[in-house]
Amino acid sequence: MSIRERAGKPRSLRLAGGRVIDPASGRDAVGDLYLHEGKVADPAQFPHVQWEEIDVRGKIVAPGLIDVHVHLREPGGSHKETIRTGTRAAAAGGFTSIVAMPNTKPVADGTNTIAWLRQRIEADALVNVYPTGCISQGMAGEALAPIGSLKKAGVVAITDDGHCIQNNDLMRRALEYAAMFDLPLLDHCQDYALTADGVMHEGYWSTVLGLRGWPSLGEEIIVGRNAMLAEKTGATILCQHLSSAGSVRILREAKKRGIPLHGEAMPHHLLLTDATVQGYDTNFKMNPPLRTEADRQALLEGVADGTIGVLASDHAPHALFEKEVEFDRAPFGIIGLETELAVFAQALIEPKVIDWPTLVSRLTIEPARVLRLDQLGKGSLALGGDADVTVIDPSLEWVVDAAKFESLSRNCPFDKMPLRGRAVLTIVGGEIVWRL
Repeated sequence: MSIRERAGKPRSLRLAGGRVIDPASGRDAVGDLYLHEGKVADPAQFPHVQWEEIDVRGKIVAPGLIDVHVHLREPGGSHKETIRTGTRAAAAGGFTSIVAMPNTKPVADGTNTIAWLRQRIEADALVNVYPTGCISQGMAGEALAPIGSLKKAGVVAITDDGHCIQNNDLMRRALEYAAMFDLPLLDHCQDYALTADGVMHEGYWSTVLGLRGWPSLGEEIIVGRNAMLAEKTGATILCQHLSSAGSVRILREAKKRGIPLHGEAMPHHLLLTDATVQGYDTNFKMNPPLRTEADRQALLEGVADGTIGVLASDHAPHALFEKEVEFDRAPFGIIGLETELAVFAQALIEPKVIDWPTLVSRLTIEPARVLRLDQLGKGSLALGGDADVTVIDPSLEWVVDAAKFESLSRNCPFDKMPLRGRAVLTIVGGEIVWRL
């Protein structure tokens, strides 16, 4: 395995003989893909170029994968992750573009922090990184952050991820501003009065294990609120990391009515259930928590029928000493960038819930459209578009070894799990940044 720092002139590449899947254009055929001067190219227009050929027969050639829910922890949490290590992990997972959450220290609620982040991204990032800004000042849910200034500073969305606005009027005003500036709003859906100090799903296993419950109703009430506010304001809302059957049902009804409400699902909620918490392993503690098999099946159905159009990781690094405590005291969150694609394949492709073209679409053009990244040339293999490409070996069998991750953190619930399917080549702007 190798990681290359991005430097120098983009290469003139011919990716030969792969199955090219580009959901944005409907292309799904065996053929070649040409990359020249950092763009997807038509070789007929460059008759004198000497193409460097890479044999990708038997592999999938896709637009660069996009993850719209990543915590890079910098500034303020560089013992967990940095922009450099987080983007190395993204490249190793096949992701060429990631969207960074603003719950850093200090939080990204002002233009100075965004300017600092953009400078560090320019200096350290191996892949494309798009910052988000906070909805509220200090992420405290009491007063709005300067949304217009944040948009001008370069954020692609606003969110208080990790926190949820409890004041419905404040949320309405945030959405009115978001609509004004054409910014999507990403919402962590959690009613604090209902979830209180819950640490796992409220149900059979929380009772057996003696752990405080986090009921699914605490998510569903906020999803319902968001549906009504999206209808009222016309603003785009992406409900993050959906975990319950009720949330899927609400989202499905909203989409049928044309409300600009979208849903996001994570690999762990699609593959695991609350039964895995039996060993009190804090690597299975996340927010929202793992839920029942019935909830998992509802999420799978939501992905299958298009109710849930966005897939992401919620990559949330924590240091070993932070997770090696009692379950109640451990922080929520797991890492996911380097296992995400393969876990989605196991949860969705292996049981034939969806096929590879659909999975590629949920990791490329669909999140790009929700967050307007398609307007920046991301999510497709259009001629003249950015040469961001992920090559996937769908039959490659491997065993997760968290000790060898590019991420600084190791809080992975899939460690030692055998998986099939993996990115083997990641290209950003025509430069190879990861090769297996």
